[in-house]
Amino acid sequence: MSDRPPRSVLLPTTRWTDACAELAAQLGDNDELLIIHDGEDDPVTGREDAPEGVTLVAAGEPDGCSGKANAIAAGMAAARHDRLVWTDDDFHHPPDWLATFSADYEAHGPVSEVPYFVGRDLLSVLLEPLYASAGSLPLFLGNQIWGGAVMFERSDIDEAAFLDELRRTVSDDGLLMEYLHVTNVGRTRIVPIGGTIRESVERPVRWTQILRWHFPGAIAGTWIVSLLVLAGAVLAPVPAAVALTVLHLGVNEVLGVRRWTAVLAYPALFVFVPLLLYAFTRRTFVWGGRRYRWRGKFDVAVVE
Repeated sequence: MSDRPPRSVLLPTTRWTDACAELAAQLGDNDELLIIHDGEDDPVTGREDAPEGVTLVAAGEPDGCSGKANAIAAGMAAARHDRLVWTDDDFHHPPDWLATFSADYEAHGPVSEVPYFVGRDLLSVLLEPLYASAGSLPLFLGNQIWGGAVMFERSDIDEAAFLDELRRTVSDDGLLMEYLHVTNVGRTRIVPIGGTIRESVERPVRWTQILRWHFPGAIAGTWIVSLLVLAGAVLAPVPAAVALTVLHLGVNEVLGVRRWTAVLAYPALFVFVPLLLYAFTRRTFVWGGRRYRWRGKFDVAVVE
């Protein structure tokens, strides 16, 4: 018998995905997997043969927060254990994922991993290298949190204050960064994104607004650096193309990912900067089938 504390794994999803089965197979004695969905009409509720240890939690419709924030809040309220694991349904969880993550916690305390976003449509494929350098690499180097893979215990945060704010905002991991210091163990998970151009346009809007409300200095720095690099790319295209390609090949090496899309770094820049400007000017965005208006850090309206 292991003396490891039991774990509550929180997985927001409305469908039974491969991740659900992968995580259910990794549960130990007294562990639980909470499949957190919106309501009784979700496809996941039609599954009648859920494995042992799996519980469906209906979060209800969000009011004043995002669907993801609402789901995490409901999951934390329903969870029976102190050791919590947040994860997502859109990436592969290998058979030793949960056990390795627990060993990481024992060694380091609160821990997280790194996403590497791989495109499923033309625009998201083009933007892959910039998502790696502007998104994944800072998480890795800065010991920052990715909500798709984070383990902590209730005593590691001020839970009551956190949940109160979570129910009034959009970004679950953006807010958690303000409450919790983690060790990012640097393991990279491939996360497919996009599928349609529309989805790929909405994503940077949401990410930009997360930075705007949680890390305004970071978004200002990103904008300034992007403009400077774009100016250099226009004035000296050949050296810039070579430098950007080499730089992003290096970023991929640090992240442990081999992707040919590093060669797209130069043309991606000419799309990324206008998208940043578009993201700054947008007042609403779509996430998970809902449209949100994020007017302040704790002022969120679900408009569709």
